[in-house]
Amino acid sequence: MRRFPFVTVDVFTDRRFGGNQLAVFPDARGITDAEMQALAAELNLSETTFVLPPADPANTARVRIFHRTAEMPFAGHPNVGTGFVLADRAVDGLLRFEEIAGLVEVRLDRGAAGAVSGATIAAPQPLAIGDAMPVELAAACAGIAPEGIVTARHPPTIAADGGNPRLLLEVTAESMAAAAPDLPAFRRAVAATPALGGKLSLYLYRRDGAGLRARMFSPLSGTWEDAATGSAATPLAGFLLHLSGAEAGAWDILQGIEMGRPSLLRTTARRTPEGIRATVGGGCVPVLRGEAML
Repeated sequence: MRRFPFVTVDVFTDRRFGGNQLAVFPDARGITDAEMQALAAELNLSETTFVLPPADPANTARVRIFHRTAEMPFAGHPNVGTGFVLADRAVDGLLRFEEIAGLVEVRLDRGAAGAVSGATIAAPQPLAIGDAMPVELAAACAGIAPEGIVTARHPPTIAADGGNPRLLLEVTAESMAAAAPDLPAFRRAVAATPALGGKLSLYLYRRDGAGLRARMFSPLSGTWEDAATGSAATPLAGFLLHLSGAEAGAWDILQGIEMGRPSLLRTTARRTPEGIRATVGGGCVPVLRGEAML
């Protein structure tokens, strides 16, 4: 029997049982692709990461990310949490992860006492803005009335920066509280929008003082609701910068409140010669240690 240690951390929080849960296998050598997928399904968290030696020794590791049903090219909280777990491998506070979407740089964050408290990651690709979705269809997916979507600044719009495309919807406070994913509507939306490639994640947001509140639904991939979604927060930050016309910006996003897992995602975005680039960071807290037997 083969044994593979793993740890779990809560990401984008400063306390246990907040934020988004993540399992990390720090040494996944010897685990097959099928076993990685089976372990991610067995653990039943939004994502699980498997750490392998890098193809380029100049980088820290090759990191593979799986959710319950498939492998992901990039994701936010798995990179933040994996960086926290692998902090002892950092060089000058920086780790470099090889992933399907490209190279992901992870910068460790430290608290007042100097201990590692979390990490900040840069999205591996510049912002890409896709098609708009009809308001009625987007509202049906979110289980809200069309009037609950705010269109003064933009229609429901698909955006990505290395991860799965996210449908960004600005909504009213009342619709944010009432929203719940409608699975048949999600299926209709995917069938009507070939550009989605069979995948659809809704990222609802609203203005909340100087910051933002958000919720994320991705039921077709097994995540009914996500407590913190870094790979949706970065395209949102980039998209808001795109709309503003500014050179740079920063937004704090609260997510997971309705789930009882409050999360804080700190985002930035800036214009570069290759397009708008975004970052997201937050705190991490270790929770469990275990061993998988295969």
